[in-house]
Amino acid sequence: MLILLPPSEGKAVHGDGPPVEPAGLALPEAAPARDEVQARLQELCSGPEEAAREVLGLSAAQGEAVRRNRALDRAPTLRAADLYTGVLYDRLDLPGLLASAAAGRTAESVLVFSGLWGVLAPGDRVPPYRLSMGVRLPGIGPLGAFWRERLGELLDKRAEGRVVVDCRSSVYAAAWRPGGATAERTVAVRVLRETGTGAGAERSVVSHMAKAVRGAIAHSLLAEGARPHTPSDVADALNTAGYTGELHEPARRDRPWTLDVIERG
Repeated sequence: MLILLPPSEGKAVHGDGPPVEPAGLALPEAAPARDEVQARLQELCSGPEEAAREVLGLSAAQGEAVRRNRALDRAPTLRAADLYTGVLYDRLDLPGLLASAAAGRTAESVLVFSGLWGVLAPGDRVPPYRLSMGVRLPGIGPLGAFWRERLGELLDKRAEGRVVVDCRSSVYAAAWRPGGATAERTVAVRVLRETGTGAGAERSVVSHMAKAVRGAIAHSLLAEGARPHTPSDVADALNTAGYTGELHEPARRDRPWTLDVIERG
């Protein structure tokens, strides 16, 4: 199983480890691309702060993030498991999983997508940073397209023979779109809120709650030791764990399945 996650906008701001080694992160073959994005980001943030904030989509109150980006090559690092915060990561509890009997499968199964690093494993040590996958970085262009070109074959190989549980937002899904046989083993998780009952019930997509539910789902699959071989196995595992999941077959063979997780209330 491979679980794909977005990062979080909120991040820890202090590390205590040695400077980052891009070749030591997950998918080391992506190190040259990481070096390129890091250099361009540091160059941008070493110029006028207002211009950097405009490119990065940051407010005037977020100038400290720009200043941290200037020192990425020498800043102290921490594990990705400890870096990302917010409701998804609160419910996922990567530090707890890595300290439990699920440590091995968590380290092997989770990939966090990143505008700066491409993808990270939970144990990868990186400095606090700010760079969304939706940014058009000077000298690079749209980061989603940049990473899709450089990660595609690497992730296809990583996902070979595995069920993929895709909990990413659309911005980060742009960095890799499973196709072919991998798509047939991929489940894209969508969270819907259902209100009303019977014929009058209505469903709607929600965002903030969806992050929490995706985090909880990922935690459940890892903590319970789920070993799905098909998209149906993922749905069965979650329904057994107390969720209400509805699996939908794709309209085309080269597209992922969709798993709707229904929250009522």
